[in-house]
Amino acid sequence: MAFILAFLALVVAADGSVGPSTNRSFCTESKECLEYQLVCKTDEYEVRHYSPTRWVSTDAEAYFMGVGAAMAFRRLFQYITGANEGGVQMEMTAPVLVKIPEDTKMWEPALYSLSFPLPAAYQEKPPTPTNDKLYFTEMPEMDVYVRSYGGWMLSVTSRLHAHLLTKELGRVRASYNHSYHYGVGYDSPLKLLNRHNEVWYVADGELVCTDPQEPTPPHTPRPTTPVSPTDSLSDPPTHTLSDSPALPPLQPFLICSIRLFTNSPGPPCSPPL
Repeated sequence: MAFILAFLALVVAADGSVGPSTNRSFCTESKECLEYQLVCKTDEYEVRHYSPTRWVSTDAEAYFMGVGAAMAFRRLFQYITGANEGGVQMEMTAPVLVKIPEDTKMWEPALYSLSFPLPAAYQEKPPTPTNDKLYFTEMPEMDVYVRSYGGWMLSVTSRLHAHLLTKELGRVRASYNHSYHYGVGYDSPLKLLNRHNEVWYVADGELVCTDPQEPTPPHTPRPTTPVSPTDSLSDPPTHTLSDSPALPPLQPFLICSIRLFTNSPGPPCSPPL
């Protein structure tokens, strides 16, 4: 399975990682969107492959992600609307990427890095920013574990879905970079409905794409009871409350009440002592 996923990741690698937004149903407000190839998908997450891309980035220190992201967003938006050498105006691209450190204490400010993917026309030679707090980031080819969610990308929602994703990745024993994750937003603040956000963790090592409905892995075998072919075709035995195992002294009255309410068979009920 690991070999197949690794092979797929190599096959889907392609040049040109920023393209028309029509390729993705959830990228609707930008003309260009970051492209990717879907390696596999479960009920809880996706595994995606991204080609190398160039981004314009800036950092902001804040106690809350929303505050830091707002400061950083303003600088990046000024850059694409003309605050660069030559006064070049560029179309907004998606998604907006926020790099969020994992080991920050609640009482300490965190350093958030916000990035816009550069449009396809400026991937090779982007205009130089006039603000020295902006810089270009070369994002390498990578595979990421992705969890999607709706609503607004806030500190609390991003942390919640990051926690849910890491919990599932731990369950399937996937390897990933634990030092940070990405908060990913595709929509402007003016959009109220059908918003799309994501949490990314960069994969490290063999990719894992185990669906929760698949059989239990070999290291935790599920006990089975052998049955004959005729047994497997017969109807399962009828179970009633009277078939339940012996209960502690305080529970018979509760079971008796439920049996009377549901009109289930059984011995006569005695009044409580």
